[in-house]
Amino acid sequence: MSVDIKMLISKLNPLCKKALQEAAQLCVGQSNFYVEAEHLLSKLASSSRSDIQEILKAYDVNLAAFEAQVTASIETFKRGSGRTPTFAPAIPILLEEAWLVSSLLLHEPNIRSGGILLAILENRQVRESMLSAIPVLEKISAPQLRLDLKSFANFTSEAISVGSEQTPIGNSRSEQEGSEPRAIDRASGNNSSKALDKFTIDVTEEARAGKLDDIIGRELELSQTIDILMRRRQNNPLLIGDPGVGKTALVEALANAVVKKTVPPALQNIVVRTLDLGLLQAGAGVRGEFEERLKSVISEVKKASFPTILFIDEAHTLIGAGGAVGQGDAANLLKPALARGELRTIGATTWSEYKKYIEKDAALARRFQLVHVNEPEPHVAISMLRGLAPSLEKHHGVKVLEEALKDAVMLSSRYIIGRQLPDKAISVLDTACARVAIAQNSNPLLLQGLEHRIVILKSEFDRLVRESKTRNSDEVQINEISDQMDRLETERLDMLGRFEAEKKLAKEVLDLHKKLDTSLENEVPDDNDRENLDALQLQLDNLQETVALVPLQVNSPVVADVISGWTGIPVGKMVTDEINDILKLNTRMEEHIIGQQEAIEEISKRIQTARANLNEPDKPIGVFLLVGPSGVGKTETAVALADLLYGGEDKMIVINMSEYQEAHTVAGLKGAPPGYVGYGSGGVLTEAVRRNPYSVILLDEFEKAHPDV
Repeated sequence: MSVDIKMLISKLNPLCKKALQEAAQLCVGQSNFYVEAEHLLSKLASSSRSDIQEILKAYDVNLAAFEAQVTASIETFKRGSGRTPTFAPAIPILLEEAWLVSSLLLHEPNIRSGGILLAILENRQVRESMLSAIPVLEKISAPQLRLDLKSFANFTSEAISVGSEQTPIGNSRSEQEGSEPRAIDRASGNNSSKALDKFTIDVTEEARAGKLDDIIGRELELSQTIDILMRRRQNNPLLIGDPGVGKTALVEALANAVVKKTVPPALQNIVVRTLDLGLLQAGAGVRGEFEERLKSVISEVKKASFPTILFIDEAHTLIGAGGAVGQGDAANLLKPALARGELRTIGATTWSEYKKYIEKDAALARRFQLVHVNEPEPHVAISMLRGLAPSLEKHHGVKVLEEALKDAVMLSSRYIIGRQLPDKAISVLDTACARVAIAQNSNPLLLQGLEHRIVILKSEFDRLVRESKTRNSDEVQINEISDQMDRLETERLDMLGRFEAEKKLAKEVLDLHKKLDTSLENEVPDDNDRENLDALQLQLDNLQETVALVPLQVNSPVVADVISGWTGIPVGKMVTDEINDILKLNTRMEEHIIGQQEAIEEISKRIQTARANLNEPDKPIGVFLLVGPSGVGKTETAVALADLLYGGEDKMIVINMSEYQEAHTVAGLKGAPPGYVGYGSGGVLTEAVRRNPYSVILLDEFEKAHPDV
């Protein structure tokens, strides 16, 4: 097996790395051909308070005798090399074994000298040659050193951190076997679940600390999950659903139920831990290290004092993790324990990943029971947001109205595609809360925009004034800019005064709200406070008659503004009475298109039918073929539709069909077929609709396209 020596050298701790450099210098000074293990041992032993020095002392090995024997062994090496020496074949092997010892036994991120010495003593070939050259090493037993190495690791200069209660290691093994391990235990804690603590996250502990939100609307899926976990064998649920539907949240709901003791008695003492495959793989550069880490996690789960359930998010990553597919990957290591019921897991993945990876591995698929987690209905998603709203209010320090919860679900469901409820509704509501919190504590965007325009005009004005001193300039333009600056400055001062007044009133209203909320919890609220709140609210409403500079709470307009920023659809189209707009569509279109009442009537009826949900939901709202000579208003009709339905002419996608006069050019519209260059990149039509689904598509010069198109 080839070993990456550069990677192994990078894993050395500073002391060992310096010792290796000095060993190479010693080799050059002796004109030796190879850097041998003896060169490295010589420099490690001379390093102050290294692992090797402390081990030699503890095993009654005379340091001077050890160094003398190492030096004598080096003197026997062949000399006369005039080139740069290379590492002896044993060096990479020893460093690899030392890396395994340091990472798995000592749980250290780097190779330590104690690991190198243990690797030398455990490697049969190296041990035989080393003992013949350095007989004093016979005092050190490799099995005993493996047991004692952890205790040495805490008290040398190579330790990452040293506790205040640590004391030096004694000069004999008997001292170590006496009181010292107990001192080490106090300093380092219980190591029985070190792999679990390192590679997993305790979800039940987070639930106990109140860090998890309450989950509403997943009672059926939670019940199915508990049913599967109660089985004797093959008790492993696999949560299947689209991204964003709440698979991870379902596991958090289970952890909350465990903490609240609302699960069956057999599950009331379980611990739910999230297994992080990324942490398992991070730094596992040596073959076999990933497998050892995973085995240690499985072993600690089996030996845990409380029944432990591992949650594996993105469970399809088990396939191939740690090795080639089917050859020592994580899935194959888990299969036996899963089948016997010794290890209980909850997996989560999407349908596409399940079919691509897990379903093909029948032996793995049969060890899981599927739990379908579908996108919730809008009314269920609203209930989910109600449960989440208190934590958002607490985090952002704002108040969320019921109308904001409903609009976050309804508007995101309609206008945001490619994402699922409740994820997209939560993102919208969270952003709206953040926007209100920012607006309550900083200058509004309108005021910032005015200040920015004034700065730009001031820069232009100063430049023109400087130029007027050296040559003739346009005095009219200078005066116009000066007048415009004066108007903007007046507008800015007015807005600033209104902002300060709104900010003061908003603070008083919010303080009264908090006072009333507190009194509702403890006693009957004061009527005077209610009257004062109503009066202040009325003053604030009068100030905010045109536009609110300081939003008081998260309401429908704020939510609509967030979605408008994400989708480009004007806010007015979201918050106005859409039903009345659709009913009056023909009248409004006739204001734009003159003399086409019959055509407008047909188009309006079709759109009204679609708005009444009497059409196929997966089909376009309407498909119209506008026929007539040039100049009668065909294109203008499409422009008017885009403006009235979606808020602007920019919502119209224009495709000139004269460019598609050949049959094969249809690939340009819908994308290249499988096997052709460009497959998966989409076409002109499909990509335009994907980016802007709420739009009017105008296929201009339709008659010039090929019949197949």
